[in-house]
Amino acid sequence: MFADGTSILFAHLNTTELNSNTSTFFETIKIWLKNRYPKLNFEKNHCIDFKTGNNPATDTNIGYNNKLILNVLSTKFLGLTIDNMLPWRIHVDQLTTKLSTACHVIRSIKLFMSHKTLRLIYHFLFHTVMSYRIILWRSSCHSIQIFQMQKRVIRIIKECGNRDYCRILLKKLTVLLFMSQYVLSLFVL
Repeated sequence: MFADGTSILFAHLNTTELNSNTSTFFETIKIWLKNRYPKLNFEKNHCIDFKTGNNPATDTNIGYNNKLILNVLSTKFLGLTIDNMLPWRIHVDQLTTKLSTACHVIRSIKLFMSHKTLRLIYHFLFHTVMSYRIILWRSSCHSIQIFQMQKRVIRIIKECGNRDYCRILLKKLTVLLFMSQYVLSLFVL
């Protein structure tokens, strides 16, 4: 049997209470793990202290089996890079890199493919990456980079210049604009 992943969220206004609650929880987990023999992979455990605005960082010390769980500012979670203030900058930067690679691939093969095939490749390499969990990170001020990447790839597919208007090109390819994809994702919930 394998446990793919578990996330535990603790919230408390008082840091001392928070540390106490987590210690109590981990003592319970210790007994549960002992009776079932799975091992806790300590290298994959992280603690993120989410905060807002200018609030100072708290001193959370969460431990298990006389080891402290590493406090991090960001971590990967289900394909998203989440950081402690949720501005999504790291995630958007990583997404931009992936989408830039997709643009390069499409630019490299466009001479050998029809528009119909390029549209399929767009959906496979670009659209699925762009759309993944868009409802979580789209509100970031950094997400404009993704829209710019979408315009770039559409211009590559349609062999247009950098200043050509994209809405018409998107309609011709029957591809949703970045913001429209976000709205659709909200409705699909």
